[in-house]
Amino acid sequence: MDADSNHPADDGDEDATGAGSGAGPGNGDRGDTDADRGDYAGAPAQARAVALLRRPKLWLVPTVLTGLLALLLSLLYMGGIVNPNQHLHDLPIGLVNADTGKPLPGQRQNVGSQVTAAVVADDTSGTADWRRLTPAQAQDELSSGKIYGALVVSRDFTDSLAALTTANATVRPTMTVLTNPGMGSLGSSLASRITTAAAQRASTAIGKELTTSPATAKADPTTRLLLAGPVQVVTRVGHPIGEHSGLGLSAFYYTLLLVLAGFLGANLISTGVDTALGYADSEIGPWHTRRPTVPINRTQTLLLKMAMTAGITVLTVSLVMLATVAILGMDATHLPLLWIYSYCASLAVGLGVQAINAAFGGIGQLVSMFVFIVLGLPSSGATVPLQAVPGFYRFLSVFEPMRQLSDGVRAILFFDARADAGLDRAWLMIGIGAGLALLFGFAMTRYYDRKGLDRLTPQPARHPVRSA
Repeated sequence: MDADSNHPADDGDEDATGAGSGAGPGNGDRGDTDADRGDYAGAPAQARAVALLRRPKLWLVPTVLTGLLALLLSLLYMGGIVNPNQHLHDLPIGLVNADTGKPLPGQRQNVGSQVTAAVVADDTSGTADWRRLTPAQAQDELSSGKIYGALVVSRDFTDSLAALTTANATVRPTMTVLTNPGMGSLGSSLASRITTAAAQRASTAIGKELTTSPATAKADPTTRLLLAGPVQVVTRVGHPIGEHSGLGLSAFYYTLLLVLAGFLGANLISTGVDTALGYADSEIGPWHTRRPTVPINRTQTLLLKMAMTAGITVLTVSLVMLATVAILGMDATHLPLLWIYSYCASLAVGLGVQAINAAFGGIGQLVSMFVFIVLGLPSSGATVPLQAVPGFYRFLSVFEPMRQLSDGVRAILFFDARADAGLDRAWLMIGIGAGLALLFGFAMTRYYDRKGLDRLTPQPARHPVRSA
């Protein structure tokens, strides 16, 4: 039996439909028998939009779904960025005491040790997770993306402070704010603001002690003004990134490109395969095509779509790198590793989309959009630090794909592809995600096949003609 003998064929496939013989089913309604022509003599009267708009049921489903979608998108997207200061908690920041001076007379610790202890004690709000580090440790954690910035007390802090009350003062004691733009402009800015405020509070506290000291009671007004704010706060970049890095945002946008390429590519492949196999109609402008149906079960269809996804992703990822790195000049190193990572990341997304589409059918695109994009963007931590978003988004970040992928891209682009900068976890989650997509997709399609839940084939509509 012909593969499409039980289904309507393409308009141009006359041999398969017997359109020229006058017997058997033809294309559309043209193959009706003489007995049928009495009831199906032609097309029905055309409906008018004004009449259809009066039907409440026609409005119900689109209105409810569109309204819910708009509400959810607004809540999910804006909920993570409306007030990062309110949700800011435990932002990792380094605190370095490089002061090598001896304690001042009558004190057990040098001033640098006292200042760092006061910085930690004064942070009662818990906005920062102060990590006491050596200079080498701080530089290592900046270079691996583990901290958003650092506050460093200079080596000569105690000696410079002691000299201020004498005629030998040459330099002011210095506290340095180190930024980490590779962690994103907002995260680095938050850390810079916190560390600068801490340094200024320390300067004010030290100045209060100096101005109330009997040793400075007779100092001239200019000296007393200097002593009131004795610490010089200097800001510099702790871990530089390239000028063509979007102020640290290129990692996020590159990740978004990988996710969109996987998501859109998988949906286009799914639609194209369904059309080519005769399980969906193709309509481009006024042209309509319906191909002969190829007998194939759900499992084999999913296997075909996933295999095509794996092949076409090679092209899409290569074009993404061509556009971003070669044409636009985005700063990027470790290009072979970046290509391999980009391919695996985009492929994992594509496999996930194919699995969801196979399991959920017509609403699969909407489900996969929420999984990979709607819930992924605000929980990625690539624009707003996870320490500055509500707890719901931090929960999502544990398993949402975009967070895992953005960590890996950021490690490759900004942190010398270090495994401890998030690349090792990214590879692990890509493997887990791809494995779950394969397991879920084929488990669902095999279940549908065993239950005999075959896919429906589009059929031509038959409209009875009302007698006058």
